[in-house]
Amino acid sequence: MSQAATATTPLPATARRGGNIGDIIFEWACKGSGLLVLVLLGAIIVELFIAGLPAFRAFGLQFIWSTEWDPVREVFGAGVSIYGTIVTAILAIAFAVPLAFGVAFYLTELAPTWLRGPVGTAIELLAAVPSIIYGMWGFFVIAPAFAAHLQPWIIDNFGELPLVGFLFQGAPFGTGIFTAAFILAIMILPFIAATMRDVFLQVPPVYKESAYGLGATTWEVMKGVVLPYTRVSVVGGVMLGLGRALGETMAVTFVIGNANRISTSIFGPGNTIASLIALEFGESETGSLKLSSLLALGFILFVLSFIVLATSRYLLRSRLKA
Repeated sequence: MSQAATATTPLPATARRGGNIGDIIFEWACKGSGLLVLVLLGAIIVELFIAGLPAFRAFGLQFIWSTEWDPVREVFGAGVSIYGTIVTAILAIAFAVPLAFGVAFYLTELAPTWLRGPVGTAIELLAAVPSIIYGMWGFFVIAPAFAAHLQPWIIDNFGELPLVGFLFQGAPFGTGIFTAAFILAIMILPFIAATMRDVFLQVPPVYKESAYGLGATTWEVMKGVVLPYTRVSVVGGVMLGLGRALGETMAVTFVIGNANRISTSIFGPGNTIASLIALEFGESETGSLKLSSLLALGFILFVLSFIVLATSRYLLRSRLKA
């Protein structure tokens, strides 16, 4: 039999059927995995909404902005915890983004080749530290240091400024929204820095070489070439860090002060949705209005996190299509 005849000889029917069955099984296994994720996500949303429905029925939309949380009178509102969640997350982003940019800039443009690997690995290892360790470190090390040194200096120098001075007034207890935001910034730093570093490395070398050829400095290349090319992906990475900050629990619970009131000062105590759930869930009775309110808070946090993460995914995907 010639080689041409051998090459065109069809496979046995059993072999074809076996291959088709394997492909079908693999295809449906992949589809099932994707659908399972969607089903789990939908089940979580529905369960939280149904469990929190008695709270929404009892207090209406006012539950979202009400600042009362009184288990004795069974009057509950999400305003304080939503405020604390948003403020600590925004402050954490304000602290983390400049530092993450500096790390990514150093690793991609300034660091010698032999040092980029160890420094990059060290930054990424921050993400592997358990949140409770961050909380203990913040409570026993950072909070006392802030109370003794940083907060008194900020209060003395910025507390009397017009328009914004009220943000820096109050007693320097060490714990509070400012400290919680600082700990969150350290926790989300590796996520943002790793994203920035990876997208900076995707800039075509010819773009940067052209700018250098025209006499641009390293900073001018970064500002005029790298950042415009990667801005959407950078924003997506920042949004991922924001989503991480919104849902953090134990580290924030240690250092935020856990007070159910809104403080105009960033040094004042407060709470977040996650920290309030962690503290109050164990004391809630099954079927009580308090438990329903906590689950309603969980639903609100889920919606906030979903919006942030969906926005980041949209930005990253649109950058890939560009």
